[in-house]
Amino acid sequence: MGKKTKKPGKGKEKTERKTAKAEEKKARRETKKLSPEDDIDAILLSIQKEEAKKKEVHVDDNVPAPSPRSNCSLAVNPLKETELILYGGEFYNGNKTFVYGDLYRYDVEKLEWKLVSSPNSPPPRSAHQAVAWKNYIYIFGGEFTSPNQERFHHYKDFWMLDLKTNQWEQLNLKGCPSPRSGHRMVLYKHKIILFGGFYDTLREVRYYNDLFVFDLDQFKWQEIKPKPGAMWPTGRSGFQLFVYQDDIFLYGGYSKEVSSDKNSSEKGIVHSDMWSLDPKTWEWNKVKKSGMPPGPRAGFSMSVHKRRALLFGGVVDIEVEGDVMMSLFSNELYGFQLDNNRWYPLELRKEKSTKDKFKRIEQNCTDDVNKKINPACTAREDTESEDEESNIDEISKNIASNMSIVDGESLTKSEGKPKESSAKVDIQSSLPEVVKPCGRINACMAVGRDTLYIYGGMMEIKDQEITLDDLYSLNLSKLDEWKCIIPASESEWVEASDDDEENEDDDEDESNGDSSTDEDEDDEEEEEEEAQNASVQVGDAVALIKGGGKNLRRKERRSRIEQIRASLGLSDSQRTPLPGESLRDFYRRTNMYWQMAAHEHTQHTGKELRKDGFDLAEARYRELKPILDELALLEAEQKAEEDEGPETSAKKRGKKKTRN
Repeated sequence: MGKKTKKPGKGKEKTERKTAKAEEKKARRETKKLSPEDDIDAILLSIQKEEAKKKEVHVDDNVPAPSPRSNCSLAVNPLKETELILYGGEFYNGNKTFVYGDLYRYDVEKLEWKLVSSPNSPPPRSAHQAVAWKNYIYIFGGEFTSPNQERFHHYKDFWMLDLKTNQWEQLNLKGCPSPRSGHRMVLYKHKIILFGGFYDTLREVRYYNDLFVFDLDQFKWQEIKPKPGAMWPTGRSGFQLFVYQDDIFLYGGYSKEVSSDKNSSEKGIVHSDMWSLDPKTWEWNKVKKSGMPPGPRAGFSMSVHKRRALLFGGVVDIEVEGDVMMSLFSNELYGFQLDNNRWYPLELRKEKSTKDKFKRIEQNCTDDVNKKINPACTAREDTESEDEESNIDEISKNIASNMSIVDGESLTKSEGKPKESSAKVDIQSSLPEVVKPCGRINACMAVGRDTLYIYGGMMEIKDQEITLDDLYSLNLSKLDEWKCIIPASESEWVEASDDDEENEDDDEDESNGDSSTDEDEDDEEEEEEEAQNASVQVGDAVALIKGGGKNLRRKERRSRIEQIRASLGLSDSQRTPLPGESLRDFYRRTNMYWQMAAHEHTQHTGKELRKDGFDLAEARYRELKPILDELALLEAEQKAEEDEGPETSAKKRGKKKTRN
């Protein structure tokens, strides 16, 4: 009997079914032999038993600030606008994950923390949502992660905190949303609106686009389902939801979809679309972005103040070279005008007294710096290059000081530092230090009494995740300066042990020969170096400006240059001078941008608005011009080296694999 010919595709389907069954069996075996640290049910049961021992509410006054955390919730007390309510969050130290269930109350006038311990409290969680109404805080969902990050538990419980008594109550009601985290909740009149989120099922991650409404008068959940043919946002998490009058706005978010390639791999999608929901008809409509919107990003925070929504932070992943990804953590602040749906960057106002003081100091010092300075230094346009020379050290110092809160080291130190003149030192010491929160994701954000508060969050330095515990405020009426209420503490990071890494790769190492192992080790070292350069820090600009980049390899230098360009927003032509562009030409080209930004601060028109716009443009020009000039020199040097030495570098690589 002849051999049967297989139908095309059948063998592949059979193999896939076998593979799926094998993975299921493997998952069941792993579940049976869970380590105590990954047994979430046992951990939560233990926490529940400890909670049962509490008999009464206990409030500790004037306690130390909360430990570093991200994905927590921060709300303004509706009964007292000068008090912030912080709950939950998570912290990862490179080895283990810690999830919190503590409740803090912070008095922004007395600068004092209170730690509240209550019986019948919710179990620890992060990525939940909290809404304040009357004298209550309502919390729904979130997740608990095992210390080794092997298991996740998503909550579907709904809690109510009485701010008068500090008592928690769980609301067991029918029709509530399914378990999830990364969703968003907002208050609209006497209703809580909940949308989206995700649920991790080990096999896959489900992203939701369902809409639920909780009536705070009737204490009932209702799911709003789309009508046939109606427009509706796609499933997502990590977006932002905010309310203005009778509109509920949705912006951004993150999700994954299976790509169409042969491997069926998952591809991350950063959403930048905007929607508005009519709470009377429950119909969604797309909002056309106008003005100057922020670029696509994930993990940003938003709050509403009067007629505008404020956006801060977020991360953008940029492919630098080949498959090397660079993460840019933003500290930009954007405004969204709610009455005309226009985006604009929020640039802080410059105090005239400080600006005039700088000009007077600089004028007095010009005779002592050197004789090369143009004698016609009183004219604004003709003194640009001299101003930049005297200002470069001050700019470098300010950039480094912004990052020192998370780096723990002084970033101003570098090899080849030029000798500073006494005049420059005098100018530097006379200028106020720039205070601004560093770039981050998953930070808490709240607005109370015309003041914006930003707490905690997470950022990366090289291959380390830095969880923050700093608190900043910004007066939204003045928009003059950030104030650091609580500086960030040093972040703990535990490096993975070599033994753990070796155990994970034992099987792979045994199957490879000695020669291939050597090649793999070389590749791993190269990948580690690239990963260390992959996370953007503004402090790198200081090292390169001061000459520290001269000892870098060609590949490293190219990567650093791209990082600095991204971190300073140099790709935005509206905010960045072109090569060789004077201040006058820069403002002439971008005046509409700066006048729009100035108008949001001052509401001036005509000549006053043009002057305000010029002041913003000038501040940006003076900040960036020295850095751009230095980068141009470095790029020219690096390009010259590339043109000279391709053959030499090829010889050095030998048989090593290279990335395209």
